[in-house]
Amino acid sequence: MSAVVVATDFGGPEVLSVIDQPVPEPGAGEVRVAVRAVGVNPIDYKSYSGAFGKDPAQLPRRIGSEAAGVISALGPDVGDFAVGDEVIAYRAPGAYAADLIVPVAALTPKPESVPWTQASGLLLTGVTAVHTLVAADVGAGDTVLVHGASGGVGLMVVQLAVARGATVIATAGQAKHDLLRSLGAIPVTYGDGLLDRVRAAAPSGSDSIDAAIDLVGTDEAIDVSLELVQLPARIASIAAFGRGGDGIRLLGGGPGADPGDEIRQAARSVLVEAVAAGSLRVFVERTFPLDHAADAHRLLMTGHVTGKLALTV
Repeated sequence: MSAVVVATDFGGPEVLSVIDQPVPEPGAGEVRVAVRAVGVNPIDYKSYSGAFGKDPAQLPRRIGSEAAGVISALGPDVGDFAVGDEVIAYRAPGAYAADLIVPVAALTPKPESVPWTQASGLLLTGVTAVHTLVAADVGAGDTVLVHGASGGVGLMVVQLAVARGATVIATAGQAKHDLLRSLGAIPVTYGDGLLDRVRAAAPSGSDSIDAAIDLVGTDEAIDVSLELVQLPARIASIAAFGRGGDGIRLLGGGPGADPGDEIRQAARSVLVEAVAAGSLRVFVERTFPLDHAADAHRLLMTGHVTGKLALTV
C-alpha cells in the first residue's frame, strides 16, 4: 500500500484526503518510482475545483503531474533504466503519491547535484516557458514584456529569455523586484499605469517592445501588450483564452490553444542539463509534507508564491 492524495469531491482544498492504495507492478515499458518530492502547480487545484466539469465518475480523483524519485521496480522493455536510478517524472498523472507507476517515456535522468525539490518542480514550468519563448519568437536583441514574472513559469521565462540575449521587462509586485533584477530583468509593478511604466522602462521607448508573454491572463496584460507589440502573433499567453480573437498566440491546454507537445518534449533534457550546470535556477519558496497538500494549495491559491512549492515524501 502507498499514500496517495485524492480529491473526494469538487471544491477547494478541503476536499483533499490522503488514502492508501495498492501499487501495481509495472507493465511493459513502465517503472515504479519511489517518490522523494512532488511539484505543485496551479493546474493541480484547478483540476478538482469544478472548473472543468463535475462528473462524479471522476471521483475520487488523483492529482498532480510531476515528481522526482528513485526507480524501485522495472517492467519489461525499459531500455537502460535500472533500479536505483534517480529520475524526474513528467508527465506523471496522479503524481501526489509515495509511489508511482510511470512509462519510461515520461522519465528524464536526474543529475545527482540537483536537489529533489528542485527536480520535482522543474519540468512543467520549464517546458511551458520554453514554449512561450518559441511561440513569441524571442531571440537575441529583442525586448520582451513578461507578465507575471515572479511565478513558477515566469521566473523560468525571465532566465531563459535573458540567456537568449533578450532584454526582459518583468511585471511583478514590488517585493519581487530585487529578485527579478538579480536575474537580469527590468522589473515594473503591475496595476494602474502599467502601460506608461513599461514605456519608461523600455531601453529605446515604446517601439522597442518586440514580444510579450502573458502568464496571468488579465485584460490589463493583454491590452498593454497589444498596445506595445507591433505584431499580435508575437504575444503568447498561457491564460488569456478568451482573447484569441485579438490575434495573440494561445498556448497549453485551454480552448483553441497550441499544446506544443514536440517543443515541450524536446526541452526536457535541455532544461535538466541547464539546472545541473547552474545556468538555470528552480526557485522553491516552501515545501510541505505530502499529507499537507491542502495547505500547499491554499498558499498557492493566494497568487503570491515566488517560484514553486513542493511536497516531500
